[in-house]
Amino acid sequence: MSDIEFIFGKDADEQAIRTYQITAAELRQYIERIERLEEEKKGIADDIKCVYSEAKGQGYETKAMKQIIGLRKKEKAEREAEEALLDTYKEALGL
Repeated sequence: MSDIEFIFGKDADEQAIRTYQITAAELRQYIERIERLEEEKKGIADDIKCVYSEAKGQGYETKAMKQIIGLRKKEKAEREAEEALLDTYKEALGL
């Protein structure tokens, strides 16, 4: 495997500011790790879709479930601020 060297930027005298050297094997390892993680992420996304389908089959509204999950990810203060702003906008529009 060959080494790869690249320069990131030059100073006023056209001298290299930073030089990086990596091996092709090291680069391949990073790429393969990322590919494995992307595949795992796809598998998890598929599992989540299955859970939503199962819930929908039992009569649950998945759109509402997704909203609840989004709300649960937020801190209470953030959630309350968003709800207050939404109420203000609804009131202004007569909703």
